[in-house]
Amino acid sequence: MITLLSKLFIKNHEQTDDPGVRRKYGVLCGILGIVLNILLFGIKILAGLFSASVAIVADAFNNLSDALSSLIMMVGFKMSGQKPDPEHPFGHGRIEYVTGMIVSMLIILMGAELLKTAVSHIINPQPVSFEPLTVVILIVSILTKLYMYFYNRKTGEKLSSTVMKATAMDSFSDSVATCAVLLSMMIGEFTGAMIDGWAALLVSLFILYTGISSAKDTISPLLGSAPDKDFVDKIEAFAKSYPEVIGIHDLIVHDYGPGRMMISFHAEVPANGDILTMHDVIDRIEQKLRDVLGCEAVIHMDPVVTDDETTNRVKAIVLLIVKGIDDSLTMHDFRMVEGPTHTNLIFDVVVPYDCSLSDDTVREKITEEVRKMDGNYFAVIQIDKPFV
Repeated sequence: MITLLSKLFIKNHEQTDDPGVRRKYGVLCGILGIVLNILLFGIKILAGLFSASVAIVADAFNNLSDALSSLIMMVGFKMSGQKPDPEHPFGHGRIEYVTGMIVSMLIILMGAELLKTAVSHIINPQPVSFEPLTVVILIVSILTKLYMYFYNRKTGEKLSSTVMKATAMDSFSDSVATCAVLLSMMIGEFTGAMIDGWAALLVSLFILYTGISSAKDTISPLLGSAPDKDFVDKIEAFAKSYPEVIGIHDLIVHDYGPGRMMISFHAEVPANGDILTMHDVIDRIEQKLRDVLGCEAVIHMDPVVTDDETTNRVKAIVLLIVKGIDDSLTMHDFRMVEGPTHTNLIFDVVVPYDCSLSDDTVREKITEEVRKMDGNYFAVIQIDKPFV
């Protein structure tokens, strides 16, 4: 259905990188979610009242909270599509992450309230009336929620939307929880065991788990998570596709919301190249990154000596030393500065966060090995941390 609706109501629906298309997808999925969840709430609340099942009533109010979540998601997509202004020059894309957080908090709040109700009915169990119509309603609910899970997941992956993926997982947990409610009714009917409260407890725990998982997914980009590896690989491959670029380092990606990326990195170019030609190459790379990957790029040009035999030989040896200390270490910006009494080997070493060695230990080990190479060599090392 969502594919058909997108073709009918969203012009250029395949261009999901377009902020306007993203916004329309968010509104469309939000409206559909509101309608389906309100319908499920209505039929479940009637089924719960007729059967005297607290688990079904809990499930019904969970659907009502889902309708509110869909509304918030829709508003978030609308607001995130606002154009940049003087107070927000990078746009409003992070509103989508904020609304995802709000949705997660609502899910957690609903789960906590249902948990209290479930515990109360475990302490004071009540009999549940088994009605065929109730069973039909629960099966319809399960199928509807599975449908909502699939279309939200598919659209979320298409748009790279954390809030839509969170909504998808919420729908999946709802279908599992409703299965638990249906199973508890059938067990109660055939065995006489009053486990309705326990089923409600299971529903509430599923809701809490979903809310906490969704919160983690939305907190991460707000705090500044590492960019997707495929995105980083594309930037590196694209920059190196220009023969003038020897390599890149110090890549930083700033995420201001889906489709609003700002990147910066250092591009290594031959030191003996014409500076105007190299600058023109860098300008073209920045423009192409904007056109192809949809990100604003700021590139620092790093001249690298490529035609000095001594520099290349010493650089290769130092790189072996660095890798011998820990294979996860990388090196860049290598320079040799000769003086009357000694030669400084100046370079940067990138130490990953999960490296077992401290920054000081890495520096000391490299300095010691460089001195063993030649007593006139002094290592001047800048320790960097990876941002990708």
